[in-house]
Amino acid sequence: MMSLTFKSSLFLLVPTLLLISSFSLCHGAIDNIQGVVQDGQNAVTSWAKIQGKFPAASENTTLILAANRTHRIDPLKKFSYYDGGWDITNKNYFSSLAYTSVPLFVTAVIWFLLVGLCFVIFLFCYCCCCCFCRRKRRNYGYSRVAYAVSLVFLILLTGIAIYGSVVLYTAQGKFQTSTSNVIKFLISQANTTLQNLKGVLISLVAAKQVGIGQYILPLELMQNIDIVGKLANSSAILNNIQTEASTKAVDHFLKAVRNSFQTVTALMLLFSFSGFVLSAFGLRLLVYILLILGWILVTGNYILSALSLLVHNAVADTCVAMDEWVEHPAVHSALSKLLPCMDSTTAQEIFSTNKNVTFQLVNTVNAFIIHVANNDVPVMAQSIHYNQSGPLVPILCNPYNPDMTDRKCATDEVDSSNATKAWQRYACNVSASGYCTTTGRLTPTLYSQMATAANVSSAMYQHVPFLVGLLDCTFVHETFSKISKDHCPGLRHQSYKIYTGLVMVSVAVMFSLIFWLIFVRERHHQTSYQKHVFQFRKL
Repeated sequence: MMSLTFKSSLFLLVPTLLLISSFSLCHGAIDNIQGVVQDGQNAVTSWAKIQGKFPAASENTTLILAANRTHRIDPLKKFSYYDGGWDITNKNYFSSLAYTSVPLFVTAVIWFLLVGLCFVIFLFCYCCCCCFCRRKRRNYGYSRVAYAVSLVFLILLTGIAIYGSVVLYTAQGKFQTSTSNVIKFLISQANTTLQNLKGVLISLVAAKQVGIGQYILPLELMQNIDIVGKLANSSAILNNIQTEASTKAVDHFLKAVRNSFQTVTALMLLFSFSGFVLSAFGLRLLVYILLILGWILVTGNYILSALSLLVHNAVADTCVAMDEWVEHPAVHSALSKLLPCMDSTTAQEIFSTNKNVTFQLVNTVNAFIIHVANNDVPVMAQSIHYNQSGPLVPILCNPYNPDMTDRKCATDEVDSSNATKAWQRYACNVSASGYCTTTGRLTPTLYSQMATAANVSSAMYQHVPFLVGLLDCTFVHETFSKISKDHCPGLRHQSYKIYTGLVMVSVAVMFSLIFWLIFVRERHHQTSYQKHVFQFRKL
């Protein structure tokens, strides 16, 4: 004869079916949204790159990233489809992303309500029928098959729960490490760019202070340096703040998720093992208490499963967005909020000013060499005469033509990288009045000024590759390309393992609740039967 306890376990079979259906729905949703966007269908023409790596486009071009993958129902748009692509600042994107987790959220609500209703019905029946049940003759029989089957399933489900917890724990640990590495890499790239840009500005400011005798940079060029410095500082600081704000927001969210996963992993592992031990010893009261706790924990686990599915889809969306951006680089895209390109006007102004200052700085040095150092002027020309004599000083190689195209050095010119050493042998000793007392065409003061100018010119020329990358956004392209290639596969795999681990634990614990009831009932009946047989034999 089946008792009320056994009957109540059948009520729990209804909500368990919901998990199976919701898991299939969610799994189907994952399969549908994991397709990679086909190139060329929704591609927007990309913008120009300096060295012709990418095709040209208009300045106002905007690339919609992961358009096909993010084509989902958006509850905020009256359940129409979202078509804005990947964008972490768009509330409609997050709304459509959250909608993919709705089946699991709904399952959590239904499980909570139905199992709660089952408990209420059971308590009502138990209280109302208690007196009637006590008058009935007790049945001391029990089913050996039910006992054995429930025990086997309990062992199996406990093993699945433990395995799922291990999968969840290891996956979330690896996922957190990977995300932390990506965030550190993004901030590092942004800081490196900022430091390089500061180096350019320092060189430009140093160029303003260069003077060789009476030869200095044109006043107009000095004013351009001031303007560029203000533009670059404001743009670089803004971009750096954007990058740090975006990455910190993501990092805080992921840390909260990690803490939740760790707590749930420990609780579910302890819960599954405790339930198995208590039911094995037939401690019915404690098992009933665990059933109530399990009801709440499984509900929370459903919610976390939905959250993990959301995180997995967000990671996959981001990786697809990066893949598409690498294929079709664009200044204006949602990824600019993670690692912004400098606006082309500011970058072009810095690039042009750097080349122009380098060109004029070399011309200033060469003008002094030609008109003063290498000029055997008469003694009466006191402003430029300091008793210079000896071999002529080689002029400094200018890396640019007047039209700012690249220029090769002539054989009689010295490169800015070794000019300081080459000019050293043309320096002379001077008297107290500043005149050369030995053969030479450069006083120590003039040599120091020329060396400073050559070093500044060399530093500015070495900044050109960085400025080219700043202008055509190569540094951002390389950053996202590295993340897409080195980090995305692992992130997607680990986020999916977190989701499957949570679902695995949820399924195991759900069915464990049912088999705890069955097993503890059979265990109790077995004990009662053995006592009854023992008392009967004594009679």
